Amino acid sequence: MAGPHPVGDPAPDDGLLPASAAVDAGERDFGVYLHVPFCRVRCGYCDFNTYTATELRGVKQSDYASQAVLEVEAAARMLTASGVPDRPVSTVFFGGGTPTLLPVTDLTRMLGAVREQWGLQDGAEVTTEANPDSVDAAYLGALAAGGFTRVSFGMQSAVPHVLATLERTHDPERVPLVVEWARAAGLDVSLDLIYGTPGESLANWRTSLEQALSLHPDHLSAYSLIVEDGTKLARQIRRGEIAPTDDDQQADFYELADELLAAAGYHWYEVSNWAASDAHRSRHNLAYWTGQDWWGVGPGAHSHVGGVRWWNVKHPAAYAERMLGGLSPAAGRETLDAPTRELERILLQSRIRTGIPVASLSPAGRIEVAGLIADELINAKAALAGSIELTLRGRLLADAVVRRLSD
Repeated sequence: MAGPHPVGDPAPDDGLLPASAAVDAGERDFGVYLHVPFCRVRCGYCDFNTYTATELRGVKQSDYASQAVLEVEAAARMLTASGVPDRPVSTVFFGGGTPTLLPVTDLTRMLGAVREQWGLQDGAEVTTEANPDSVDAAYLGALAAGGFTRVSFGMQSAVPHVLATLERTHDPERVPLVVEWARAAGLDVSLDLIYGTPGESLANWRTSLEQALSLHPDHLSAYSLIVEDGTKLARQIRRGEIAPTDDDQQADFYELADELLAAAGYHWYEVSNWAASDAHRSRHNLAYWTGQDWWGVGPGAHSHVGGVRWWNVKHPAAYAERMLGGLSPAAGRETLDAPTRELERILLQSRIRTGIPVASLSPAGRIEVAGLIADELINAKAALAGSIELTLRGRLLADAVVRRLSD
């Protein structure tokens, strides 16, 4: 399970937000994230807020959709009472966990509650994550019929021994089937890959990339495996049972991904994300990176509205108790001050290809631009045109770029 909550202030039981959250709200998009915290098994590398059947302490998965609907309804009331104007939802994202462990009627019911409370923008992006072994053709067809537009499959790797180390349960041969079924249903398809698994070779990674590309997804994410404290994989590495991947290997994996994806016509638009066209970028994730507003529904979910960030109680039992008791599920919150918001803006927006306007940087940050060009960390042409855009080297050293721009 995930680690402790962030450090913050107590959240009020009525869920009301400070007046600052409503300032300029009409200029920001509004999205909804729905967390489904259930998994069949716990993968050894995962530190997300997820629970297997033996960890639920009497909570029933079958009751979860009703509890999530209660939070959606409460969220609408809390925002209105806090003076935040109603806005139609631009993006909806079901994550987890494995959302598709629930019956498709539960997912469409939760989506229906979002639609009923706020409405959806025309052309709204509605995504669910799915494991390849958690859906079939009928399930995907029902998602599309219920208003979903996109599915993100956790492929992770095409190599059996890599999947085994990650403790992923699906057969890699099922991935082409679920992609075909999603396409037939009219859903856009994203594939998630992980690189740098202990024991994974560069040839293994090439195999995974080539097999993913052979399926012609609309979008592809490639994330470096981060070994989080408290996970089974961290314990295995600490005991010397598995050798970790070093930073140089991680860089080799990333460079190969960028080379093969670019050759196949995919463009990077965020450090770990590539799309077949601008229309297929993840609009929901772009909202996070550009500081828009979103409400996170479910145990452990995080929300952000107008510089106020809060997080829900983590365990499904505690979440159910608060929802059924008519209380806000928030466990804590923080109101970001101006320096923190500026640091986060640079941290997140520098990762996006469209970048940060040079003119929006502090005087000290603008002074760094020439040095970043000289060090081949940002694109000279883009910088001279007024925007910070990371080079390939800059993407590998993105944290260093952020430190220099924000000093």
